This record gives sequence, structure tokens and C-alpha cells, in this order.
Amino acid sequence: MQRRTTRTRTAATGIAAFAIVAMTLAGCAGSDTDAATDSDSGVDAATATSAEDFGGLDALVEAAEAEGELNVIALPENWANYGQIIEAFQAEYDITVNSADPDVSSAEEITAADNLRGQDTAPDVFDLGTAVALDSLDYFAPYQVENWDEIPDENKESTGLWVNDYTGSMSIGYNSNEVDEPESLDDLLAEEYRGKVAINGDPTQAGAAFAAVGLAAAQENDGSLDDFQPGIDYFAELNAAGNFLPLDPTEATIASGETPVVFDWSYNNLAVASTVDGWEVTTLPGVAYTSYYNQAINADAPHPAAARLWQEFIFSPTAQNLYLAAGAYPVTLTALVDAGTVDQEALDAVGELPDELVTPTTEQSEAAATLLASNWATAVG
Repeated sequence: MQRRTTRTRTAATGIAAFAIVAMTLAGCAGSDTDAATDSDSGVDAATATSAEDFGGLDALVEAAEAEGELNVIALPENWANYGQIIEAFQAEYDITVNSADPDVSSAEEITAADNLRGQDTAPDVFDLGTAVALDSLDYFAPYQVENWDEIPDENKESTGLWVNDYTGSMSIGYNSNEVDEPESLDDLLAEEYRGKVAINGDPTQAGAAFAAVGLAAAQENDGSLDDFQPGIDYFAELNAAGNFLPLDPTEATIASGETPVVFDWSYNNLAVASTVDGWEVTTLPGVAYTSYYNQAINADAPHPAAARLWQEFIFSPTAQNLYLAAGAYPVTLTALVDAGTVDQEALDAVGELPDELVTPTTEQSEAAATLLASNWATAVG
């Protein structure tokens, strides 16, 4: 589950430079990507902002299959069903998906783009937490998928620099063979949870960890996300009690009992519950915290047509329903329901999102990222 742990992702504004990412696909990559920018039709794929620029979706498919490859990064197979999504994409198109460093954070995705700029192993696309996406707009190429109108306006940047793809609610997974079900944040301060409570990464870099602090802030601040400090204060108190465990959880650490209690997205905890005996998942009473991840195309993508076809696929009913099957709520869920194309069995299994939802706005995310960059290390150090 790591990443973000399991995909830890979301990064703070103005964080210091991150360590160089050891890319799985790095090695002896070439630096000439010019051949990938022009399709046989003469379209500059690197500047295309819609399938219409290629002459339609069929022409985009032709251009993408001519490139033959797609580089993705930070997509664990067990994160929001990305294993099946990648398999479905490869089955649909004659394109090989190269998946690099599945367990790195959102911030490290951007670091990889910097380190591999101009090389044929650079990431073509990103899947990022909100804070890191908002801080990285210069890295993205605008693109609007064919079903652009099915994506609510509040879930996309107007030109398509970033687009929300899926969300879940922040939950708590726990080993029911070892601890009782927590029913409040205060419960986790008790002796029973000493050295047992982990979050999915560093909240200045990872979206899931950022959301854990956001949930605490909302619960401690009457649902408001205007100030993340109460959330930081809560984890400082948890740390002072000896209950905070500074270890990134993975499915292996959960199965071994190293991380008995984990704040993580509902779809990640539910995935673990399907494989680890005694792992239960709960959402605390009161407000529930949600936050979308974001698709974006690398402006320096070595396979620009394939990157754009990936976006078309991600927002298609096929991939959107695959998110749902893993317990993640796809951004086009309303459109799927209205069109009768939703996987109803999956929707029934996942259930509706809680009624009392809080989701940070762009401004709230930016303010929280800045605050975390300044105060988090001191709070849990």
C-alpha cells in the first residue's frame, strides 16, 4: 500500500527539493523525443488539446498505437484498481504500458519528471493529490476528453491542465484481533493504541496523509477546513501520547501486525480488508473528508498521443467503473447513473458517500499545504 502509501500523495507548496527518485525505467534512456511529437497525419500530438485536433478519436488511437508505449508512474496495482485499469487499456489498444515506481508519492512524480526531462522514460501522465497538482501547473499540458461535459466544472481546470478522476472518504483501518474499533479521534489517544496509529505517508508530500490531517482538522474544527492547525495539533497530541507510529503502512506491514491502525482512503483500507484476516474499516461519526486525485498530462511526455488516449480511457465508462469496483467514487458517477452505464453491483457494494462531506477548495488546499510545510515536522518530530 505504500505510495502514497499505498500511494501516499499530495504535496505542499514550496517544499524543499525532494531526493532524486530512482526510476525503474531510468537507466540508459535516450533524449530524442521529437519523433514522438508528430503523428502520421502531421498533427503535433504534444500540443493537441482534444481528440478533434487529431481528426477524431479513431485518429488519436492510430497516433497513439504508432507510438506504441505509455509511461505511467506511482500507480500501484492495488490502488483504486490501477492493475485492472492498466490491463484493460493494454487489452483495448496495441500499446505497452511501462509502470515505473508504483510506490512513490505525488511529489516524487514531479521530481521524476524533472530528472527525466527530455528522455524517453519520462512519465507521460500523472495521478496526483490536489496540493501537489496545484503547485505543479507548469508541468502539465491542457487536454479536454471527449466526454468533458460529463465532468462537473468544479472537478476540472477549465482548459484541462488537471482533472479530478476518483475519490474516497478518509477512513481508519484496524486489526480487530488486536485493538477495539475506534469510534472517535479521542479513542486513539488511549493506552490501547500506544505505538499503533499510522498514516499513509508524509502529509507534506502524500495525498492520503494530507487527508488524514484534514479529517482531524475537520473533526476538531466543527467541520471547517479553513484552518488545518487543529489537525496538526491532534497528531502532535497523538505523538506526545506515544501512539503515533511514524511508519508508512503497506499491505505487508498490516498483515504482519507492524501497523495495526491506519488512516487511509476507504478504497485502500477496503482492499486490504479483502486479503488480511481481521482487518476492519470504519468511518468516524460526524463529517467525512473526501478529496479527489487528479489526472494530468506531462507537457514533456515522450508519448504525447498515448498520454492523451490514456486520458480518454480513464474518463470512459470502462475505467470509471473499474475505479468504482475498487471502492473509489469516479468523478463521472452521476453521468454513469443517468446514462444507465454504471456498474450497479459495484455501486451497491460501495454504498453512497456519507451525507456530511467536507472537501477542501483550491484555496483551502493551498493554505493547508503551506501550513503543513511550516508546522508538521515540529509537531511530530
